[in-house]
Amino acid sequence: MIHTLKSLGGMAVAPHHLAAQGARDVLRDGGNAVEAMVAAASTIAVVYPHMNAIGGDGFWLIHEPGKVPVAIDACGPAAALATPAFYAGQKAIPARGPQAALTVAGTIGGWQKALEVSSRWGGSMPLSRLLQNAIDHAHNGVVVTASQSQLTREKLPGLKDAPGFAETFLTKGDAPEPGAVLKYPALGHTLRQLTERGLDDFYRGELAQRMGAELERVGSPLRTSDLTAYRAQFVDPLAVRLNDSTVYNLPPPTQGLSALMILGLFERLGVTEGEGFAHLHGLVESTKRAFRVRERVVTDPGRLPANPADFLTPEKLDALAADIDMQRALPWPDLAKPGDTIWMGCVDAQGRAVSFIQSVYWEFGSGVVLGDTGVCWQNRGTSFSLDPKALNTLEPGRKPFHTLNPSMALFDDGRVMPFGTMGGEGQPQTQAAVFTRYARFGQGLQQAVTAPRWLLGRTWGSETTSLKLECRFDAVVVEQLKAAGHDVEVLNEAFSDTMGHAGALVRHPNGVIEGAADPRSDGAVAAV
Repeated sequence: MIHTLKSLGGMAVAPHHLAAQGARDVLRDGGNAVEAMVAAASTIAVVYPHMNAIGGDGFWLIHEPGKVPVAIDACGPAAALATPAFYAGQKAIPARGPQAALTVAGTIGGWQKALEVSSRWGGSMPLSRLLQNAIDHAHNGVVVTASQSQLTREKLPGLKDAPGFAETFLTKGDAPEPGAVLKYPALGHTLRQLTERGLDDFYRGELAQRMGAELERVGSPLRTSDLTAYRAQFVDPLAVRLNDSTVYNLPPPTQGLSALMILGLFERLGVTEGEGFAHLHGLVESTKRAFRVRERVVTDPGRLPANPADFLTPEKLDALAADIDMQRALPWPDLAKPGDTIWMGCVDAQGRAVSFIQSVYWEFGSGVVLGDTGVCWQNRGTSFSLDPKALNTLEPGRKPFHTLNPSMALFDDGRVMPFGTMGGEGQPQTQAAVFTRYARFGQGLQQAVTAPRWLLGRTWGSETTSLKLECRFDAVVVEQLKAAGHDVEVLNEAFSDTMGHAGALVRHPNGVIEGAADPRSDGAVAAV
């Protein structure tokens, strides 16, 4: 992808083309940005199941012209039975299987909250229309992507024995080949039931009863009562003020704080040219400082050891930036956070914008697929620690640490930019790469997404914590990074999935909307 696409009537971007097109069709039928995003979210939960599901969590940033963005936390807490005693004799919470399915799935509750915003805008498109594409794909079949096939094969040893996984995602006991067609009729029936009985049925209806009973039957600590008690929440977004814009993200339990800190720190380094040593080194060193704060601060919002907003003040950012050596790398590694996710964005013709992220944590989450409903359940709770002294120690009702963090920038000149990516540890780094390339160094939006990327730390199951670079970087820059003390690892791929699947939209004051999708994904920009 080379050229940035433009339109006037609305635009959506997603890492799977069918999700972007589903959102576009809702916009074309008169829906608003939130309604379009619900259509995209339901669709991608069907067509990209290794990355997300309705059994996962989600986070929203919703902007209406002239107003501060609204944030929605759709993160589910740990079950009432999810205590250290439940995991007695184990050193850590299992990554796969029923015991990994220990937190409530919050994403459907997030759709509910977002549609409350839509109704205040006058949105009235019925749920049956918003979920129709997802229902059709579930019943008629989905073409397996190369990434789904590859990740199913790579992760099969840990997933194959999870209840319901083989019956749902395998073909004759093996990973499906790219281009194979899989149908998900149970999930289709579940989505149809949600259109008939309302989204609340997922938590407080007949659907919740069935899911709770099956979760108990397979060995999860979750019960129907945990679902019944859950509601997504409107929360105040975090924000960092830059020279020409304000960038917003989600508060804890997400790592949105680190994404904003990276931009705030880099702003203070005085870098004037993109793609050279100073650009990459400056962002990597900013990332290290931000991650160290994240590891001390980000946890359940009811148990924060410090106010996250305090780390976004000019004084705090000035002090941390002053500690960055623009010639030498800070020794690394520190703890890394994995994760698999989708990010999507939408802007409608009225300038209302959504930045949205939805995830099951690792690919296919816990691997548990509830056979009665077709819902694949997340393993987000494995980010809890069984160490009672840990910042993110396991407790019933506690929210787990989240790598998820959608961003949105409001520029002083009237531009609005929702942007984000999947990729666990790489999410805030890729956001910083895309934003600085576009907003600081004048690259076109698609160029900013397509350009070679880097990742400090591990993701997608990699245990190395090196500074990974796609092979398209200038060899001189690579050598400069090595000479500065960075542990550089050049990947063989020119466009690596390791770097996540990014996307971005920009709406200009004259109504022109630009969009960029990641060539590393199966995604697309779709416009009205």
